[in-house]
This record gives sequence, C-alpha cells and structure tokens, in this order.
Amino acid sequence: MAEMRIQKFLSQAGVSSRRHAEELIAAGKVKVNNKVVTELGTKIDPSKDKIEVEGRIVDAPADLVYLLVNKPQGYITTLDDPEGRPIITDLLPEGMPRVWPVGRLDWDSDGAVLMTNDGELTNLLTHPSHEIEKTYGVKVMAIVEEEDPALIKLRQGVEIEEGIVTAPAVVKVGRSTEKNTWLEFRIKEGRNRQIRKMCEAVGLRVSRLRRVAIGPLTLAGVPSGHFRALDFEEVRSLYNAVGERPPEAAEASKRAKKREEKSRKYGKPKARKVGGRSGATKKEAPPVTGRTKKK
Repeated sequence: MAEMRIQKFLSQAGVSSRRHAEELIAAGKVKVNNKVVTELGTKIDPSKDKIEVEGRIVDAPADLVYLLVNKPQGYITTLDDPEGRPIITDLLPEGMPRVWPVGRLDWDSDGAVLMTNDGELTNLLTHPSHEIEKTYGVKVMAIVEEEDPALIKLRQGVEIEEGIVTAPAVVKVGRSTEKNTWLEFRIKEGRNRQIRKMCEAVGLRVSRLRRVAIGPLTLAGVPSGHFRALDFEEVRSLYNAVGERPPEAAEASKRAKKREEKSRKYGKPKARKVGGRSGATKKEAPPVTGRTKKK
C-alpha cells in the first residue's frame, strides 16, 4: 500500500474527519510504531506501520466496500440496538466486511441507505458543507394539487422548529387515490425526521415515507430488504459530487468484484427475532408516479 498522510489514513479508516484527525495528532493522541506523532505532514505506510489512536490500534480495511441497501420499515440504521430491534446489518450476508450506514433513515421509513467502510467518503457526505440531493416518495393523507398552498410553502421553506427554517424543496405531485396523494420530495438537508416535520408544519399528515434515490444512486432493480454493490463509476460520482477524487483502493479488487456478482443475485436477508417474532420485511411502497420504469 502506498504511503499517505496520517490524517488521510485516519479519515479513510473511519476514525474521524481529517480535521478532527489533525486535532488528535496535535493533542498527542496518535502513535506510529509506538511513538507519539504531532507533525501533521507525517506520512505512513498502512501495510507496514502500526498506528494507534488513544491506545487503540487502527487497521485499514482490506477492501473498500460500497453498498446500496433497500431498507424495509422497522429496521434501525445503527450497528447495534440495546433493545434488540432489527438493525440494518441484519440484511447483509455473513462474512461481509464491516460496513456502516452513511447518515440515517428513520425506523418507520424505508428505502435507500448507502453503506460503506470508506471513512473518508462517510465524513465528506455527512459534512454540512456538502449537500447531496436525496429523493423521497411521500404519501400524505390528503388530496393535493401542484399549486396547493401547502406545497407552495414547502417549496419556499418552512419553519420546523423554533428558529429552524428549511431550505426550499422541490415538491411534485404524483398519483392520487380517493383520500391520499403521493408526492416526490427532493431535498439536500438531512435533519432528523425533516420531511415529516415539514409536512406537519403545513398541515399534511404523512402515512408513508420512502427514500428512492441518493444523488445518482437509485433503487431500480433492488427489492426491499436487499442490496447491491456500487460500481467504481458510481463511487466516483459520489466523490465528484463533493469535489474530491476517489482513493485508488476504491477500484474494485478481485474479492470485491466477486462480492458484487453475488450481491446482484440478491441473497435472502437474515431474520432476527424481536419480542418472540421474526423481523418481517415490509411490503414495497408504490412508486411516486405509479409506474415502475425498466432500465
């Protein structure tokens, strides 16, 4: 493995952002080969050097893994839940390298979640200065038209908490039933339960919320409860969206390519018992337009 600056290594390993890594180095909390390092430009070779942060050894992942998971309702986007509820990694096969979710998706929402072991990309995508557009299908319990006053307010930005006003959103009307309407939301912010709060602020009640895309990544061909591996061009597009270049390690290795081929077969997700019952996969929400486009 090629030499790199130590703060970049710590970021790629998922320890922290590069800026926070620099703070750890300056504070004398980082060791290379048992010696404290305080110089920010220090270069290391992850394949040869021993790196420690606050007494913990940090290893670089053997392969960088990038997955797009179609999370069902009822799954928590964390790596552990003290209440024993289903977590998103339950949907991945045994033997998968350790990965984590980038950002969050509420337990009662379903749809696209990006998972990876690329710490640098995680920090870039979740940093407030980098706004990646996300697309949602939102079912509201009302009949609304394109020029409905509620939608006009959402497009302008609404106050969801005292002093917190959302950025303007792209909101389009999809198909309707006798009592409900599907809306397409496109936003770049990622506040906690933001879309539900936005709808509540204009008098709309959400009965279903589904994330259908993260930037250029869509759920086309990925059933609920399953996943697919990203190809290198998709990884590159995510890095390009935040103004950075992907690391060389993002080029799919032979093992990563084999995983990708297997992932395209959509292995059955694992079941996990919760309160005496097995975690069930929820039914897929209808698309916003009412049609599934073939690609």
